[in-house]
Amino acid sequence: MEKIKVALAKAKQQRFEMKKSSQAFENKNVLEKKTVEQFPNTESELDKIVYRETAVVTLDPKHLEKNRIISYSKEDGNSAVFDSLRTQVLKKMTENNWRTLAVVSPTPESGKSVVSINLAISIAKQPQKTVVLADFDLRRPKISTYLGLKPKKSLNEYLQGKAELKDIMINPGIPKLIVLPTLHSVAKSSEMLSSKRVLNCIEELSERYASRIVIFDSPPVLNTDDAIVLFQHVDAVLLVIANGMSTQAEIEETMYHLPKEKLLGVVMNKAEIEAKQYYY
Repeated sequence: MEKIKVALAKAKQQRFEMKKSSQAFENKNVLEKKTVEQFPNTESELDKIVYRETAVVTLDPKHLEKNRIISYSKEDGNSAVFDSLRTQVLKKMTENNWRTLAVVSPTPESGKSVVSINLAISIAKQPQKTVVLADFDLRRPKISTYLGLKPKKSLNEYLQGKAELKDIMINPGIPKLIVLPTLHSVAKSSEMLSSKRVLNCIEELSERYASRIVIFDSPPVLNTDDAIVLFQHVDAVLLVIANGMSTQAEIEETMYHLPKEKLLGVVMNKAEIEAKQYYY
């Protein structure tokens, strides 16, 4: 009888220890979760973001206008077109819990980089969103040229292991917008886009803030397999087609390569219509 009592007491003590251990584990998870979520995510917190380590630069409005970056100016009536595009993009991304978006085109010169920049600026104006715009067109990077950025370090150094993300982030004087420029073409770009370095980059960018949308200015689909490699690692794809530039065969082949479940929409760019140059 005495042995049974001892065994019961021992079992009770073990249950108590297990419960205590389980509670401690749960508390640790809650603490870690709070630590992760302590970054600004509410509207009031986002309005107070201060860039301490990120380089802050001032953009030249004339340079932006020359390169068709119209979302920067509140006085440009055409910027409303990108505000409309922003609303539709965010609606679908929110519905699907998507955080990362690749902007692609069938061939070069379709204006996907211009669309990427204008869309990023427009989203950054939303009170509950922050944006990262990353130049992942590693063969023909254009973001820094269009914005007039001249950073000392870029994604080139990051991909070579010579810099960390915090070293290459730039705030272009627009609240809640971060740019990751690429200054020079990258050799073996498709292999680089499938590298662990790039995967870590995408993961870190997309998971750090709940409010963040990450836009990747991506390579054209038909010139190389770079974009197809990138499709595996993003949530959504936005296709930009230049009016009168892409043939029906090119568009059909591009659509064949796009993951249908990730296709967010199609933008008709360079449409010759007064005051409305972009369609969604």
